[in-house]
Amino acid sequence: MPAIITNKFRINNADQFSESFSETANNKYYLGIGRPQPFGTLTRPDSRTDFEGTDTNPITPGDTVAREFYTFDDLLAAKRVQSSDISFVIPRRNWVSGTVYDIYRHDYGEFIPGSTTTRQTANSGATTLFDSTFYVLTTARNVYKCLDNNGGATSTDEPTGVSTSVTTTADGYRWKFMYTLSAAQQASFLSVDFMAVSPNSSPGSDQSNVISAAVDGSIDVIKIKSAGSGGTNGTFNSIPIRGDGTGGFCSVTVSGGAVTAVSVTSAGSGYTFGTVSNTQIVGAGATSLAGAELDVIIPPKGGHGANAREELGGFFVMMNTSLEGTESANSGDFSAVNDFRKIVLLRDPTKSAAAVTSNTARLTKAIRIAGSPTPGTFSPDEEINQATTGAVGKVVEWDSTNRILYYIQTRHNDAGVDADGNLTAFSGANVITGQGGGAPTGTPEVATSGTINNVSFTSGYSESEIDHDTGDVLYIENRTPIQRATDQTENIKLVIEF
Repeated sequence: MPAIITNKFRINNADQFSESFSETANNKYYLGIGRPQPFGTLTRPDSRTDFEGTDTNPITPGDTVAREFYTFDDLLAAKRVQSSDISFVIPRRNWVSGTVYDIYRHDYGEFIPGSTTTRQTANSGATTLFDSTFYVLTTARNVYKCLDNNGGATSTDEPTGVSTSVTTTADGYRWKFMYTLSAAQQASFLSVDFMAVSPNSSPGSDQSNVISAAVDGSIDVIKIKSAGSGGTNGTFNSIPIRGDGTGGFCSVTVSGGAVTAVSVTSAGSGYTFGTVSNTQIVGAGATSLAGAELDVIIPPKGGHGANAREELGGFFVMMNTSLEGTESANSGDFSAVNDFRKIVLLRDPTKSAAAVTSNTARLTKAIRIAGSPTPGTFSPDEEINQATTGAVGKVVEWDSTNRILYYIQTRHNDAGVDADGNLTAFSGANVITGQGGGAPTGTPEVATSGTINNVSFTSGYSESEIDHDTGDVLYIENRTPIQRATDQTENIKLVIEF
């Protein structure tokens, strides 16, 4: 049975997602980073291997139950995404001179009247409005909708100004100003591929003026589909636009017996469909005109500019999260010593069955090492063993000042499992030995219980501040390595399309 999920449904889903950040019983979203160890072919305890690509070409993560479990194994830290960190966005389309832009049409993808095989297609070849190039971002960071492209001519004059009326540039294009990107939007929600879009704006702003001036069902453009022939030359005025609206009139120019120009002289209101027939043009004075067909372009609900987000296809949501060094202002949960290769989005993780609400969370395990005997120097990514228990892990960071050894345990040999394939926890005052150069050793300080450098220890050990395999893994991205530093900020933008 023919059916379609509409763009309104996509916008609704984006709305629900956005609202989930700020509503009373809101969800808690965390942007996590992980995977300090290189991608490669890794050996399992049953001697089989898992291929995970390479650091230059990591694999695309699978959407599987297995991957959801694996994701937690090598996570390093996570930062909460606040409602102020998200925005609705649309694909960025910069105005470029010499480009033929598509026009706004209400009927892209519909069968052309009179045809059972041909659908209305944009100049670019797009068969849907939001795939077409009908809006632009200018150098002044203004967004305009293209209502008319002068018969498919190239655009050579950048639109300017914030008028509430349709603006005609010297190249014959007609543009409708929609909104201006604010400084905050440019800083946080403008990327190479996407830009912020707002459904409304504060009173008195340029966008607010456009919204107030919008007229539901007003007609701005009528396009010539077929020029016809045999008509009396001249310009014929006061031709009514028929349909379910009122007050619409147009002027039609006939030259060489064919229709050469149509202009709207009164936009009217309330139109959801409209027609100007060959018969009407003949009746206005173009005697003997035959075969002329005109397309009345219907604006979106509310009129052009009434709701920029819905009009421009704002069913994308961008999350912008900044990781500032160790996040020292938020308990220093992020290691700045190691690199990362994975980005994840978690929803509603828990710790001891309670919701995690902190701004940041450390996801590594940690061991407090005794000062005597003097511990060695453990290196990032070094394998560590505890011979007495059989525990195996990978070093994330060695904090020699506070004698804290941060580590992870995964399902692979030399990274979390012993020779028998068991993942065993480090425990007790049993010596830990590094397997890298120098074979450093350290003895867990089991007498330590309490908080050291914002890490809470019980008998010398500390677990992740988020329980593994809790909440939902909504997004996973494998990427090439990013080396962190204390004086470095990573700005991570995720764009979700609904």
